[in-house]
Amino acid sequence: MGYAPFDVEHVLAALTLEEKAALTSGRDFWHAKGVERVGVPAVMLTDGPHGLRKQQTGADHLGLFDSVPATCFPTAAALGSTWDVELVRRVGEALGRETRAHDVAVLLGPGVNIKRTPLCGRNFEYVSEDPVVAGEIGAALVDGIQSQGVGTSLKHYAANNQETDRMRVSAEVDERTLREIYLPAFERVVTRAQPWTVMCAYNKLNGTFVSEHHWLLTEVLRDEWGFQGVVVSDWGAVHDRVAALVAGLDLQMPAAGPRPDEAVVAAVRSGALDESVLDTAVRRVLHLVARAQPARADADAAAREAVDVDAHHALAREAAAAGAVLLKNDTVDGAPVLPLDGGDGLLVVGEFARTPRYQGAGSSQVVPTRLDDALTALRAATGTDLPFEPGFTISGGPTGDDDALRAAAVEAARTARTVVVFLGLPGPDESEGYDRPRLGLPDNQVATLDAVAAVNPRVVVVLANGAAVSLPWRDRAAAVLETWLGGQAGGSAVADLLLGTVAPSGRLAESIPLRIEDTPAFGNFPGEAGVVRYGEGVLVGYRWYDTRGIDVAYPFGHGLTYTTFRYDDVRAHVSGEGPDVRVEVSVTVTNTGRRAGAEVVQVYVRDPEASVLRPTRELKAFAKVTLAAGEQRTVTCTLDARDLSYWHPGLRRWVVEGGTFVVEVGASSRDVHGSAAVEVVGEPLWGELTAWSTLAEWTAHPVGGPLIGAVLASGDAPPIDETMAAMLAQTPARVFADFGLSPLTPEQLDVLVEKANA
Repeated sequence: MGYAPFDVEHVLAALTLEEKAALTSGRDFWHAKGVERVGVPAVMLTDGPHGLRKQQTGADHLGLFDSVPATCFPTAAALGSTWDVELVRRVGEALGRETRAHDVAVLLGPGVNIKRTPLCGRNFEYVSEDPVVAGEIGAALVDGIQSQGVGTSLKHYAANNQETDRMRVSAEVDERTLREIYLPAFERVVTRAQPWTVMCAYNKLNGTFVSEHHWLLTEVLRDEWGFQGVVVSDWGAVHDRVAALVAGLDLQMPAAGPRPDEAVVAAVRSGALDESVLDTAVRRVLHLVARAQPARADADAAAREAVDVDAHHALAREAAAAGAVLLKNDTVDGAPVLPLDGGDGLLVVGEFARTPRYQGAGSSQVVPTRLDDALTALRAATGTDLPFEPGFTISGGPTGDDDALRAAAVEAARTARTVVVFLGLPGPDESEGYDRPRLGLPDNQVATLDAVAAVNPRVVVVLANGAAVSLPWRDRAAAVLETWLGGQAGGSAVADLLLGTVAPSGRLAESIPLRIEDTPAFGNFPGEAGVVRYGEGVLVGYRWYDTRGIDVAYPFGHGLTYTTFRYDDVRAHVSGEGPDVRVEVSVTVTNTGRRAGAEVVQVYVRDPEASVLRPTRELKAFAKVTLAAGEQRTVTCTLDARDLSYWHPGLRRWVVEGGTFVVEVGASSRDVHGSAAVEVVGEPLWGELTAWSTLAEWTAHPVGGPLIGAVLASGDAPPIDETMAAMLAQTPARVFADFGLSPLTPEQLDVLVEKANA
């Protein structure tokens, strides 16, 4: 059938009960059902977050193979490391064009789950350990994709931070931690970009499957954040369709046979499910189908031809370069090792140089339109037939003897001027469906690096991996370039960076720890007996390392380039108070080097007087600025009340606690170049008093304090020294009244409770 628009309310009124139930489930692996009788076509939802993965014919049982060629852009780990929302939006626009050209209504991405541990097998699909970076990059992708008339699916909502037992495990997370760490990225994307769909996660949250979690799917997502679209399940996440509908899940994917539809029909007819609940879900699905029709009308041969695959490849190359992070660049022989001075005396070592690792495994695997490898790109850029030694074997590469390959690399390195060694995680180490076995690189690769470094001081390491790896060998390399999984043009991007055609501008969106034992979730990951406890609370990523003073290999936000920057005149001006407070932060940044470069200005907030545990510092804003040599620019960011707030567990809302805040501006969480202290007028933080509130809580309450003070002063009481007073301050008023040591009786206390809360 065609792509004619239709009136949602008219169609809804014309549907039978059976047709309504059917519209809340998939037709097959990738399509939602349509109802041809009333002019509702089936629409396609397909992967993935960094490139279209549309199967050409049918669908295998996991939907992983036989995809159409599409541009494989850098994965989210690399896009997050760009800290460049405008560039990411352009990547989104390209993804949207390819999605539309292939008659796909919804592209399943982006993923903005927080990187709780570097061992999560799916971290390459996620942006950052910080919710501000994840939210800003995620919103830019959604904006870009949806600007082309197709939808996105923000995933995986929520607390899906591991692959081990992902379909059953219960993430046990307190509300403050959820609100401050694991929900804000989703909130930012929803409130700023309104994705067409949000995908619920497989796992349970505090004992309830997310697909059946009314608080998460309705109270928070819709009632608080104003989400207007469809909540779709992750593929296979629904266990009880009726309970899921009641919770706020609209569309079960993929097809699951007739039983779930029959269960919905039976529940409506028995009165167990109000038909209005089903109507609400169907109405949302119909709106999704209707809004997809204009773009689908363009999805013909002419539209496919309009996709400029060369331009998209060039954009992928730009994004890969922008997301690479120069971790280290030592001076050897009087000058930094990078950028390289052409190909003279250059030796390339490492199988990854010719067999690139450019994307992760699992449901996001893209069939690229072309694929650049770094060895070919370096040879083309230098105009020389650079010598190459594989150095070691990798999964998916040529077979060989590691000892012999290592020996050949060492002999070649003895006479080379500079050796570029390509290292990385093997493909099977990082995938959807299971977590990484270890933090470090394979032993055969490290052994080759050690042997090469022993005979040549000018060693440059280029890394390919989807998440942080430990770097105990970093002192044996003069330079280290982290490229993540750079997509189909990553090889050319590496050549651009090594040779200085492009200056590195990426910054770490995740900390690189020294050891797995140092990481926040160690001891609480991946859980046991079907439960994983988020015992680290709000101290995730750099919040953990910085607050606890734990050494790291490289801190969050770190990244070098081929020039230097100076920060001057950090200023902060406060206006308003309480929920209306604003802080305008400004800093002057100067490029003090000899060539153009980009700096990521990072604004952190600390609350040294907080009455609850708060991290030493938290990122609240950032700006990426490109400056010519000698150029100076003032960067301004405005913080609002939310940026100063914490989630109050008792009041169950965001609160601004008055007092001194310190605004820090710098180039990483541990490279602060300037700060300014500001005085903020907060808001009342007292809640409801009960008989079990402590004496300290009663005394601090503006109403309850005078009331209980008057009673205590009304009669004789034994003298209380300083130690006893401190102990009694933490005593519940009910217990104190029962002691009989003062005029306060249990009966009087009941009266005070009523008066204090009147």
